[in-house]
Amino acid sequence: MHTPMFSLEVFPPKRDAPVGTIYDTLDGLEGLNPDFISVTYGHGTHSDRTATARIANTIHGEYGIPAVAHLTALYSDEAKINEALDMFEAAGVSAVLALRGDYIDGEEPVGRFNHASDLAAYIHDRKPDLNVFGACYPEGHYSAASLDEDIGNLKIKVDAGVTHLISQLFYDNDDFYRFLDKAHAAGIDVPIEAGIMPVRGAKSVRRMAKVNASRIPAKLEALLDRWGDDIQNLRAAGIIYASDQIADLVAHGVDGVHLYSMNHPATTRRIWRNVEPLFTVE
Repeated sequence: MHTPMFSLEVFPPKRDAPVGTIYDTLDGLEGLNPDFISVTYGHGTHSDRTATARIANTIHGEYGIPAVAHLTALYSDEAKINEALDMFEAAGVSAVLALRGDYIDGEEPVGRFNHASDLAAYIHDRKPDLNVFGACYPEGHYSAASLDEDIGNLKIKVDAGVTHLISQLFYDNDDFYRFLDKAHAAGIDVPIEAGIMPVRGAKSVRRMAKVNASRIPAKLEALLDRWGDDIQNLRAAGIIYASDQIADLVAHGVDGVHLYSMNHPATTRRIWRNVEPLFTVE
């Protein structure tokens, strides 16, 4: 167990990619010994549930690392959620990250779980021994009218049974500290990990910032402008940028850092090499 916590996120291989690519990712992360690895989830199909459960089982059973399985709500009914929970339980997951999920154009949500808090409450009731994690948004969720409104919704989610929060990506630590102050003032006292996504391409940064309503600070904008067409130098600068973010977060006493590895173990290892001395092992 690290102090502060240190965790990673991976995702199942794309459907047209060899299944074995996830082993390449996990082998590449071997030796980092994160406190847990979370595994993403799609929009609720049987294949989504199976892929997430299979990878979680591999992480837990073959690599000896606690696995957290993502689970989205909008397009699932109780039967689908029950099936997923049973799969995750059989896979030995340590927690489920309860998410609302994104809307899909042309598809109608089921209507049973319209919010992540609905899903969190259901999991807490049906599987009381299973830890329930939740997401939070340092700059506010894109569908919320304000950060204060979003934190009010976050309190509902925590009250529904969420015991651990992982933040969406952010590029300015001051935004995260401002969010922490507001969350604590609202009575949210569960651990909150800071989500860090390394810069790997200018287009991807701008796309993710737009999708998540995240601000690109001037310091990062300068990197994108200088090396946006030089992918190798931009990735090198991105590793430094993420490492600096993490060092500042640890210095400010955050509960933990969740690194969005995006299945790129080489980048993840280089960042961890930079910051590992800042984390103590209990």
